[in-house]
Amino acid sequence: MLHDLSIRNFAIIDELSVSFDEGLNVISGETGAGKSILIGAVSLLLGDRSAVDMIRTNEDTATVEARFGIAQNGGIRQTLERMGFAADDDLIIRRVISRTGKNKASINGQMATLSNLAAISESLINICGQHEHQMIMAADSHIDILDEFGGCLDLRLAYQAGYERYRQISEQIAKLEDTRLRQNEKIDLTTFHLKEITDVHPLEGEDTLLADEKKVLLNVQKLAAWAGRAYDLLYAQNHCVTEQLKEALFQIREIQKIDPGLSLSVADVEGSAIVVQEAALTLRDYSQRLVFDPERLTVVDERLEVLNRLKRKHGGSLVSVLAAKQSMEEELLQISGVEEALSALLREKSAAEGQMRQRAFELSDRRKQAAQSLEEAVDREIHALNMPHARFVARFLKCCSETSGSYGPKGKDEIEFYLAANAGEEPKPLNRIASGGELSRIVLAMKNVLSRTGSVATVVFDEVDSGIGGATAEIVGRKLKEVSANHQVICITHLPQIACYGGTHLRVAKNVKNGRTTTSVELLDEDRKIEEISRMLGGVDLTETARDHAREMLKAAGAAKETDENRSLYVKKSTHR
Repeated sequence: MLHDLSIRNFAIIDELSVSFDEGLNVISGETGAGKSILIGAVSLLLGDRSAVDMIRTNEDTATVEARFGIAQNGGIRQTLERMGFAADDDLIIRRVISRTGKNKASINGQMATLSNLAAISESLINICGQHEHQMIMAADSHIDILDEFGGCLDLRLAYQAGYERYRQISEQIAKLEDTRLRQNEKIDLTTFHLKEITDVHPLEGEDTLLADEKKVLLNVQKLAAWAGRAYDLLYAQNHCVTEQLKEALFQIREIQKIDPGLSLSVADVEGSAIVVQEAALTLRDYSQRLVFDPERLTVVDERLEVLNRLKRKHGGSLVSVLAAKQSMEEELLQISGVEEALSALLREKSAAEGQMRQRAFELSDRRKQAAQSLEEAVDREIHALNMPHARFVARFLKCCSETSGSYGPKGKDEIEFYLAANAGEEPKPLNRIASGGELSRIVLAMKNVLSRTGSVATVVFDEVDSGIGGATAEIVGRKLKEVSANHQVICITHLPQIACYGGTHLRVAKNVKNGRTTTSVELLDEDRKIEEISRMLGGVDLTETARDHAREMLKAAGAAKETDENRSLYVKKSTHR
């Protein structure tokens, strides 16, 4: 529960510290005194976004700090430990807002993020104000309220896991089908180009070889003449190179007979003669093979033209043509892989859909049981809140059959709360309730019902007295007191009928000091409670009659509280038995 709240330089608050107790804590004061500022400060501690205009004029920073008792709240302690924060009996949260934008948050002295604060706020404190009214009015939130009340969240999580798997598979199928569609549009073109290359069957480097062969075919006469002349010079004619080398070799041997000192290798010269002779014979054979073949030239020309046409289409070289061929083959292979993957995913989708459908119907059955219990519980509460003929209905607007229907992230159901405020009326959606007083009582009734199942330690009521008064206000006060048996309750109110039920009564006042407006909070003793309730009854000019009325109201509230406490004790003992 919330023990202490400290605020500094926040809005019109200079500096104040407030302590809260167990049970029902009432906050009252003149309109505009700053009561709702306290709620805004608490909201910051729960992870709400901050703004520079929250900082008091002429100050650089605003600070809000609170101490919560969590000794009995094992869930929060586990959450804190999971996030790496110290988990003692006390939880201290601090927010600092700076005009420079260097805002800070801490949990038990350790730096924290807003998401950290939000993660622990769900089981720490709940502020039931204008936002709560809006949530009750919003049909989208009704299914969440019912699931929390009925203990359906475990089933819903199991369903959501199946739904998420089904959704992911469906997305993958959609992507593959889109891929297949786009591929089918180009598969004919790809197949055509691949067939064109495959039919030609180009070989790496083939174009270079053919170009060389064409050059030879075009120059057969020249090549033959050059080869014949070279053959004659080396071997065939008189005084050819071969004969002259033989004569030179004879002369060298004669020299070495007389002068062995001639450093010349006869073997080298003999080798040269052999090389020249072999070269001559090669030239002879080459010239004999050279025959002009116009048919072969035509074949080479045509083949080169086919290869050049492929090169122009696919990158300018035979290497790029072969690379394009490989890429097209891989692409067509992938298309067949898409079909296989699509078939496998369709089988997975069918299985996932069956599991999701089963969990959806299990969840829906649990919800129907919870809806009946919620209707009965809320009816009892609103009847006690001076709406004796009202009827609350949790209506299922959408239902799927076993084999068809749409499913959403929360199941197959759409649930909306309806209310018939008076006898003989047909239930209507809550967002069509015209009376603010009726809505306030519905919010309080539902909060009282949900508080018995929820784990939140502290409930804050702001504007719960909107549109009500008289005997209804007194009933609301008693209901708030009843809620405070299970939770710490902090209630901001303008009504004395509610204020008189507060175990702790705090008065917020606005003062002007040295030309600056400040807000103060005062804990009221019994005498000051009488004065404050008298003010709430009679206005600025307090009369003894108003004071007597205030005393009577406090006395009656005390007697009612004692009766309620005895009743609660009896219920607890009966439950034990």
